[in-house]
Amino acid sequence: MHSDDAALLVVAMLALGLALSFAVADRTAPTSRAMAAALASIGAAVALNVLVAAPMHARHEVPVWDGVFAIPETLAVVFAVEWLLRVLRTIPEERLGEEAWLRLAQCLAVFYGVVSLALPDLRAHQFVNILRHDSADIHVPEYPAFLLFAGPLVGALLLSGYAGLRAYRRHPDRAEAKRVIAFVAGAPFLAAALILPVHAAPFAAAAGLIVFSIGAVRFHVAQGRRAEFMARFLAPQVAEMVLRHGVENAMRVRTLEISVVCCDLRGFTAFTVETHPRQVIEILREYYDAVGAAAAAHAGTIKDQAGDGVLLLVGAPIPFTDHRARALDLAREIRRRGQELTQRRSNDRLHLGIGVGVATGTVTVGVIGAGSRHEYTAVGPAVNLAARLCAEAAHGEVLAHQQTVAGLDEQRAGGLQSQVRMLRLKGYPEPEACHVLADD
Repeated sequence: MHSDDAALLVVAMLALGLALSFAVADRTAPTSRAMAAALASIGAAVALNVLVAAPMHARHEVPVWDGVFAIPETLAVVFAVEWLLRVLRTIPEERLGEEAWLRLAQCLAVFYGVVSLALPDLRAHQFVNILRHDSADIHVPEYPAFLLFAGPLVGALLLSGYAGLRAYRRHPDRAEAKRVIAFVAGAPFLAAALILPVHAAPFAAAAGLIVFSIGAVRFHVAQGRRAEFMARFLAPQVAEMVLRHGVENAMRVRTLEISVVCCDLRGFTAFTVETHPRQVIEILREYYDAVGAAAAAHAGTIKDQAGDGVLLLVGAPIPFTDHRARALDLAREIRRRGQELTQRRSNDRLHLGIGVGVATGTVTVGVIGAGSRHEYTAVGPAVNLAARLCAEAAHGEVLAHQQTVAGLDEQRAGGLQSQVRMLRLKGYPEPEACHVLADD
């Protein structure tokens, strides 16, 4: 095997290795799947040309099906552009301009594939083999045929790089932005590899892949930190939405009907006065873990953790049509776990308890803040109402507002007690009707 061919095989292995890393490490994300497919296509294209096409062409054999060797090259560009298109979907702002450039890049790649299938002999002699000879062997009349194949590929890569740079300036998802800038920096090297002689092409291709691998490593580091945070504080459905659409797009301001669950510990202030701070921290950590586990089980999103109070949203940022029933199930789960905790941590002098309130209503949710400090917030009467009901709940009680219970059958509502309690709540001019969830 020629040394130049060996170098190209190393490039193919590098591309396939990167593809495998994306497929294994981030297989659920559409952006990573598209990029893995692009890198796998690059590796397959290089390997097939070195191991099969090049020896055949050296023997002056160009069968009518020779154009199929262009299919992996076409797919590499199409999948890479598809990755950029999916990155654009993480940007909430208008993106029609970038999408138009990227669709044009895909069309150029498909044009290259179609021409290669239609004119396999011309591609083999005027494009593929021309790169395997010294420049002295290239004659001026051959350049138009060469550009027929090289032009669409190089044009597609340049358009992709241009659109990627524009997308980066539009502030895409922060983790994806690291791969976008690496793609923009690596694309010129990959484009050069298509037109450079065979002894120089491996170095250009390897440089482009190494540049991109640096961005990929930074992407996975950012995704790992994000996943660690989301796994602890957010429902799995929220994590999936962020992976698919990006943080900014997933957390944009919206007005939704949701249910809000609020819980806090009874007797906690007196407990903290008489208890060592280290033990208080241990109890809070155990309490937060219990509430977090209940939230994950019932698709709740923890909005606030302040002292012994926790506020959870059901129906945002992931909307659910059955958010009221889910919220009641979540409230009962929090009560069950909270009672186990408070019973274990109470003593003869100090008694802990837990109360839960549930309310439903139209709420505006989204990310607010400036600079590096942002918060996912919810604004609406249901948030305050859930907190008021929580404050009124005795130990082991779950108070659910009438609007939450309305329309739910008794079994789905969690075994509501028959009586309706009328409560006068701070800030509400008239008594509010609520139900008490029966014990498990």
